[in-house]
Amino acid sequence: MKRVVVTGLGAVTPIGNNVADFWDGLAKGKNGIGTITRFDVSESKYKLAAEVKDFDPLCCMDKLSAKKLDRFSQYALACAAEAMEDSGLEGNIDSTELGVYFGSGIGGFETFGDSYKMLLEKGPRRVSPLFIPKMISNIAAGNIAIKYHAQGPCVSMTTACATGTTSIGEAFRAIRHGYTTAAICGGSEAAITHMAVAGFGACMALSPSEDPNTASLPFDKRRSGFVMGEGAAALILEEYEHAKARGAKIYAEVCGYGSTCDAHHVTAPDENAVASAKAIRDAMEELQDVPVEKIYINAHGTGTALNDKTETKAIRDALGEEKAHKVHISSTKSMTGHMLGAAGAAEAIAAILAMNNSLVPPTINLMEKDEECDLNYTPNVAEAAELEAVLSTSLGFGGHNACIAFKKFRG
Repeated sequence: MKRVVVTGLGAVTPIGNNVADFWDGLAKGKNGIGTITRFDVSESKYKLAAEVKDFDPLCCMDKLSAKKLDRFSQYALACAAEAMEDSGLEGNIDSTELGVYFGSGIGGFETFGDSYKMLLEKGPRRVSPLFIPKMISNIAAGNIAIKYHAQGPCVSMTTACATGTTSIGEAFRAIRHGYTTAAICGGSEAAITHMAVAGFGACMALSPSEDPNTASLPFDKRRSGFVMGEGAAALILEEYEHAKARGAKIYAEVCGYGSTCDAHHVTAPDENAVASAKAIRDAMEELQDVPVEKIYINAHGTGTALNDKTETKAIRDALGEEKAHKVHISSTKSMTGHMLGAAGAAEAIAAILAMNNSLVPPTINLMEKDEECDLNYTPNVAEAAELEAVLSTSLGFGGHNACIAFKKFRG
């Protein structure tokens, strides 16, 4: 099997619109949550979200192109552009050997809402011919492939909140087994709309807090739901020998992936954590020689009552009681909110940068310990730590579980 390495990173997030700013925000414990500005929240029970701020799509496209794209595709192209520039891969790979594994949990929800309003108010003839190609969830992957003439596999994942992690994992497998040489992989989401907030609220999934510092509370006893976030993140995965031959910068080596399903409930995780623990164990198969004190887990950590309790059990069952209490853990959703289909990719980047900077980002606003969530969640302040390996876990609606593992690159 071939070795797979990470050679480029790109991010658009609620705490920074590029990788450098994203990491700076994580390290400093920056809270990206605030009052929703995308629609009038006066009649909504849910008034907070983690919006992307000051994003300019003209960073990577012209005005006409931007008008033809939903916000989730704009975010996707922006982070892909950063990752490709960072990697130096463009022009240094055969187009047939470059793939795209990029997904979205929901797709163009903003376009869907605007088009439905147009249909109701002005009739079917006024619905734009761009409605479908702006809205369908695979179109971010398609647009990335078109921009970079990536003629290898182009696969759009939708595994709800696990989408970003699944995309990275499937790209890893494709490169490891020789189906492609490199891939642009990740996820994008832009679902902070009146309809989406109402829908997630109706599922009893969102925090009703009106205080940004008591809204997204992963692993805290006061937690009452997640805060919707948005953005996109992309990683360039590349077969090691190809990266080596062109002198590429290497951030980390991808060394494991687990993918399972609870097969239990449409929204709630299985509290027995059998499948989620297996995903973590599968991802960790190649990390047996790494001391647990030198491993960091970027947890899914949504701040919902069941997710955090179940994920704690999954980590404990996967590692064993003693090791579970020694591993470094945090939830960066305390800062970014839940970026849905983009979360896993953004959190994979957070984990890689934590390893490379010897710093575990904090779980901010973690003030009240929960006896059912009793592991080391790095409360409030980043912690210096020499790390040899990192994992990012994701648990999505429908029971989708995914875990991806990276280790320090050793040539």
